[in-house]
Amino acid sequence: MPSEEQTSSRKTTSLDLQAKKLGIGGKLSPENDESLYKKRMQQRKEVQSKRLKERKTKKGLLVVFTGNGKGKTTASLGMALRTIGHGHKVAIIQFIKGGWTTGEEKALKMLSPDISWHALGEGFTWETQDRIRDEELVKGAWQVAKTFIKDESYKLIILDEINIATKLGYLSPKEIITFIQSVNKRKNHIVLTGRGASESIINQADLVTEMKLIKHPFKEQGIKAQKCIEF
Repeated sequence: MPSEEQTSSRKTTSLDLQAKKLGIGGKLSPENDESLYKKRMQQRKEVQSKRLKERKTKKGLLVVFTGNGKGKTTASLGMALRTIGHGHKVAIIQFIKGGWTTGEEKALKMLSPDISWHALGEGFTWETQDRIRDEELVKGAWQVAKTFIKDESYKLIILDEINIATKLGYLSPKEIITFIQSVNKRKNHIVLTGRGASESIINQADLVTEMKLIKHPFKEQGIKAQKCIEF
């Protein structure tokens, strides 16, 4: 006899398939008759309501924004904006970055006292030119990050460019995963950004988005980094 969990999983899968079959509507739907289209969308709404009811679990999520495309930090800061909008505290720890003050740092600090922002890097490797110093800064930033991850008063912790820090060999993905898993009944959400996220971190994450580079003005047109776009 199937367990309650197995039954729920099968029901969820069935509802997902029904939703896919009914589609998202608009002119993608085959009906020419508007009454038939409305009937399809009513069925879709009913299925969607059931899908939402089946998904009852809540937990602290591990989120990864990676890939060569632009927008990883920007996506994480959108989550920060959403979080402070709900009245919760956010900690942002920037690995690697730190050589300049960004517009988003200024804006978020003006919007809410619930933002704790720590830019603890000194720039890209070709700017610092000092691997020993870079590694010390990364390890220091990780110690700061751990204090916020353990602090239940913070709902969202963003570890910006930590994936780059692991890619450069300054911090072990295993150390990150082991520590996060060691925090008992963790309820906060942790976001890891940066290109080149390790396979082990991707495997442990609950949500992973890869930003794909299609065009970039720096590469195709030789346009320099500009305010409001890059910082």
